[in-house]
Amino acid sequence: MKLSEMRQWLDAHGVQLTKSLGQNFLHDHNQLRRITAAAELAPHDNILEVGPGLGPLTGLLLDSGARVLAIETDARLVAFLREQYAANPRLELLHADALAYVRAHRQWPDWKLVANLPYSIASPLLVELAQAAQPPERLVATLQIEVAQRIDAAAGSKHYGVLGLLLGLRYESRGWFKIPGSCFFPSPDIDSACLALVRRPVPLLSGELQTTFTRIVKRGFSQRRKMALKLLKQDWPAPALLSAFAQLNLSIQIRAEQITLGQFVQLTQILTNPGSVLI
Repeated sequence: MKLSEMRQWLDAHGVQLTKSLGQNFLHDHNQLRRITAAAELAPHDNILEVGPGLGPLTGLLLDSGARVLAIETDARLVAFLREQYAANPRLELLHADALAYVRAHRQWPDWKLVANLPYSIASPLLVELAQAAQPPERLVATLQIEVAQRIDAAAGSKHYGVLGLLLGLRYESRGWFKIPGSCFFPSPDIDSACLALVRRPVPLLSGELQTTFTRIVKRGFSQRRKMALKLLKQDWPAPALLSAFAQLNLSIQIRAEQITLGQFVQLTQILTNPGSVLI
């Protein structure tokens, strides 16, 4: 759907877009094709699309031959999409809260997320999918550029933090590309980015240890300028922490932003099993 067609339909139906729902529709066809290319679509794919809006990405996803489950919270747009794609049996359209739906459905082993995510739910939705019992094999999402930078950040950088670490347990980044605000209608005040994440063949930690990892990471970043050891003492005894830091050759003065994903994984293993010795 071209920008002129978007404007025409919205005007004809008296639809006022809602900022709180993140209704900024990507209309640039070149950017839409870059997104589908990042998803590496195949005819057998099952695609989860969150926030299809007026369906410009939906159409390209269906053109690939994939089956698409699209979740839209705005009833006006759901009605439009049902009319637009009524003849396509490979589209299942749900009028629902996508975040609530993902929290209730935890099995996505043969799925890919490909979506221009509403800014307000992007981070929690990605974390929910990553922490599902069986997460999607690929996440390709358009987000605020700052969020993409946080997810893709390396230890020691200003963007490095909890979000990237939680996703890093199950996914590896394939990078991101910038999408200017002018490619959307209405044009947002900030730029966006499309980020691609691919599921690791084996998660870095087993299910029962992921909860402990999350607790450690969130505590360590609860006050970024404070030493990680001091913060972690709120949840673990000092002797256990000192022993773990020594095994990992971590300075007792190190801050969480300087601790790598691999070191957080090892810290989780040691604190969960104090008698373990890393090789």
